[in-house]
This record gives sequence, structure tokens and C-alpha cells, in this order.
Amino acid sequence: MGKILKVTQVTDNRFLNMYDLEVEDKNGNQHPYQVASRARHKEDMKLATGKNKPDGVIIYALYGEQKDHVVLIRQYRYSIGNYIYEFPAGLIDEGEDFHKAGVRELREETGLTFHPVEVDPIYSKPYFTTIGMTDESCAAVYGTAEGEISKKEQEETEEIEVVLADRKEVLRILREEHVSLMCAYMMMHFLHEDPKDPFGFLEGYRSV
Repeated sequence: MGKILKVTQVTDNRFLNMYDLEVEDKNGNQHPYQVASRARHKEDMKLATGKNKPDGVIIYALYGEQKDHVVLIRQYRYSIGNYIYEFPAGLIDEGEDFHKAGVRELREETGLTFHPVEVDPIYSKPYFTTIGMTDESCAAVYGTAEGEISKKEQEETEEIEVVLADRKEVLRILREEHVSLMCAYMMMHFLHEDPKDPFGFLEGYRSV
């Protein structure tokens, strides 16, 4: 089993920081390694705390009386220099419950009101995103959305279009557009789920 010998903080930013690691592999050889983290200090990194506290929340929201549209955002991302389809998402404030964060983030990014459904924790607990590069993990919330689309609460640095996609549009997006991996998997669920029970993949879910 590998070992972490030393952690050095390289940057001091609000939302994302870089850390240099000195590591030892299973054969006893030492190597440099780099990790990006939402942690402000190395003592708060998951490798130090051993706790998987979610950094962010991802929102799976269905829209319309028939729940036949899924709420997506089309956002410009500097990392690819282009637009990409994602689910509404955001960072969780310190001390904030991730369910409440989901309600807040959907309102801020889309103007819509979110009504979560209760699910087994295996569907909502935090899972890691791109583990080869970062210790970031995100929880998920599921539910329905209503209201009118608005950009009033979007941040000035955000370049976001809100998309209410039916199954035909979801199929087109998957075939033709840039899509984040987590969003793509969930869009596939939406595409093939029974329209009469669009949350059927969440076994045992119930409205709250």
C-alpha cells in the first residue's frame, strides 16, 4: 500500500488549491504527485481528515406536470474553451446541509424552485469526481422543479443558459454536444426510464 510522506500547499485560493505530495509506492519507490483540492488548508484535505465531506452538490430536477423535461445548464467553461452541458450544481457553504444547498443552487442558477424527493443515502451520499486529480466529492439531490427561468441570481462570472430538455433533446445533446460525465450518465437514466415513473431508478424514493 502506498504512503503519503509529505504534503506542501502550493496555492492559497478561495475555491481551489494545488498541493504537492511526496509519496511512496507499494514497492518503496518515492515519487512526486500533485492534487487539486477544495480544501483551504492541507489539514482540511480528505487525506488528512479521513472524512468524505461533500464539497459540492449536483441537482437532478425534472420539470413539467408530466415530469417529462430535465433541467440542464449549458455553461461556458475555461478548461475547454467552450460550452458544455451539465446539471445545475454548486459548492456547499460551510455548515450548510447539502439538500438545502441544492435548493439554493437551483434557484441561483436557474430561478426555479426545487422540491426534493427523499431517497436512500446510497443515491445521494457524496461520491468522488475525478479522483486521479482531486479529492473533490459531490452529493446529489433529486426532485422536481417549477417556476419561471431567471438569470437574476447568477453570478457575474457565470455564463449559463438554462435548458429544459425533453427526451428528444436529451438524445440530441448526448449525440452532438459536450456533456459532463456525471450529467451524461444521469441523462441516460432519464432517456430510458419509464415516463410513468421517472424516478424509478431511485428505489424506495418518496416525496417530502
